Amino acid sequence: MKLHIDNMTCGGCVRAVTRTITQLDDKAAIEADPESRTVILETTATGADVIRALEGAGFDARPA
Repeated sequence: MKLHIDNMTCGGCVRAVTRTITQLDDKAAIEADPESRTVILETTATGADVIRALEGAGFDARPA
């Protein structure tokens, strides 16, 4: 799954996004790039659950 997160702009944001996703799936494989504001992940969680969790953490996520 690939997501675009408009307000993921720094390493601190990447850590927060990673922490949020791993709370849903502690075995998720996450590749985040703050420069392009994209996250590529492999997870057992649904896309809707991931987006909802990220929005709850203050990140505006959408499919990329």
